[in-house]
Amino acid sequence: MNVILKRIYSNTKFTLGVFSIDGKTICYTIEDVKQAVKVYSETRIPAGVYQITEFNGSRFTKSYKSKFKGHGGMLLLQNVPNFSGILIHAGNSSKDTAGCILPGLTHEINKDFIGSSFAAYNLIYFPIIEKLRANKKVFIEIIDEN
Repeated sequence: MNVILKRIYSNTKFTLGVFSIDGKTICYTIEDVKQAVKVYSETRIPAGVYQITEFNGSRFTKSYKSKFKGHGGMLLLQNVPNFSGILIHAGNSSKDTAGCILPGLTHEINKDFIGSSFAAYNLIYFPIIEKLRANKKVFIEIIDEN
């Protein structure tokens, strides 16, 4: 499985990206901004390649299990330098993240907002979790274009 997050737009408030699996664009993403010095809940993670694992210790786990049939643990990015607990989860703006990746089906290029986040999350979560449950390793490559 080839998972890529390509960051395509960034300003002083948020970063917009495009999330793809196996060459197919799935959705947009919103994250915090790039900063030279990390500021909690305001800084995006560095570009790089990170293993994704299933994590059951998140505050989101219980509510997502009740929202989504077949949902287990959350998708967690491993070994992110100077960060911990980086998840892929639903949300609509950079205010909803503390370094995590938020998916959405719609966006406006100059607005800190993505729409239909839970629908986009479903499109990401289930293909990835299927591989993880089959004991396959899954990695995400995060590329800075902006």
